[in-house]
Amino acid sequence: MGQDPHSITTVGWREWVSIPESGVPWIKAKLDTGARTSSLHAFDIELIPGERERVRFSVHPWQKSHRDAVEIECDVHDHRSVRSSSGHTTERIVVLMDISMHGRVVTAEVTLANRDSMGFRMLIGREALRQGFLVDSARSFLGGKAPREARRANRGR
Repeated sequence: MGQDPHSITTVGWREWVSIPESGVPWIKAKLDTGARTSSLHAFDIELIPGERERVRFSVHPWQKSHRDAVEIECDVHDHRSVRSSSGHTTERIVVLMDISMHGRVVTAEVTLANRDSMGFRMLIGREALRQGFLVDSARSFLGGKAPREARRANRGR
């Protein structure tokens, strides 16, 4: 029996999420109701020519670490101008990704960006959160913590 699509799940302002189809079992994400679209730290971004536009990129799932890089290839959903929190506008590639959070899987539009200088490798925006999540800004990790090994790797240990 599946989850009621109309139910609301309360989540914290930061949560451990996964991108199951992409081989990223754990990544710490900031849930940001001020951002429309979700964003993922990506590097070595390469457009692949062909009948359908595709993109290949790599992800470092751990904050402040270059270990355990994961290479992902998927269809390009869109190209979009995105204004950062500092006011700069950049053209970004948008892909559709299934994100697993707090026992639920939602499909989100995700922009690919270099988030190396940011505190979180992934940001979950309003469009994804609208799919049945309520953010409690005073709480964190309501969906539980990642396994100890993942948390240690995220701290660079």
